[in-house]
Amino acid sequence: MNKEQELRDQVSASYAKAVRAPSDNGPCCTPIQKGVAVKVAGYTSEELEALPADAVVNSFGCGNPLAFSEVSAGDVVVDLGSGAGIDILLAGKKVGSTGRAIGIDMTDEMIARAGENIAASGMDNVEVRKGNIEELPVDSESVDWVISNCVINLSPEKPRVFAEIARVLKPGGRMLVSDIVADTLPDSIRSSPALYSSCVAGAISEEDYAGGLRDAGLVDVEVRERIVYDDPQVEAFISSELPDNASVGSGCCGSNPGSAEAIAKSLTGKIWSAKFFARKPKR
Repeated sequence: MNKEQELRDQVSASYAKAVRAPSDNGPCCTPIQKGVAVKVAGYTSEELEALPADAVVNSFGCGNPLAFSEVSAGDVVVDLGSGAGIDILLAGKKVGSTGRAIGIDMTDEMIARAGENIAASGMDNVEVRKGNIEELPVDSESVDWVISNCVINLSPEKPRVFAEIARVLKPGGRMLVSDIVADTLPDSIRSSPALYSSCVAGAISEEDYAGGLRDAGLVDVEVRERIVYDDPQVEAFISSELPDNASVGSGCCGSNPGSAEAIAKSLTGKIWSAKFFARKPKR
């Protein structure tokens, strides 16, 4: 098994464990606790109240990728790393009966949970497919919008993801992705398996992210919104992935300087959520 697949398996196992946990046990990717981040990430109370409660409680995102989108009736939307289904359900409402919302996820537990939430919603224009975001089970040039919520940072092969976004979009199609970005992280953070699953160690800079989208052939690349996390929020999602009293530096036991509190302080101002927009050129 190659290193990239090992990382994917690690992330999948982490999310499978998280979705099985009670809602107050903390997640992999939320800046506070799972199901709570949605309240500070651009979702309105009206949007959340209209969805199955399980889809909201088991949200692990860092922003609402549909908040400033122009998704309209009849569009086809693909969500990369759709999880329990919060964003595909919202997309399904936006596109209506003439459109379609397709979720892609690699974790069986998430796919099962999303299927239950789709059934509970009563919508028949929403589906979820199993697959990796580096190799989407979606036809070329068949999609009006690609969205994603705090997932691409987890990919060990981000250029492949950006290329797949460009492949599946129709000419003129657009993407709007909320994701974690980071600047100048120390090697001790980058090499931590636990912090990879918590959306920190695998994050790249805004500049590299935008450059990767442009290299894939997308245009009009811009950051439309940023959510900067404070120390308690950073500490919360780091703590969710570290065992009790674990230290990043030691990989086992110990506290200071590798404790969650110390790591959070060292990351202040270096990680945030950014909302990226890009478009596939028309022919």
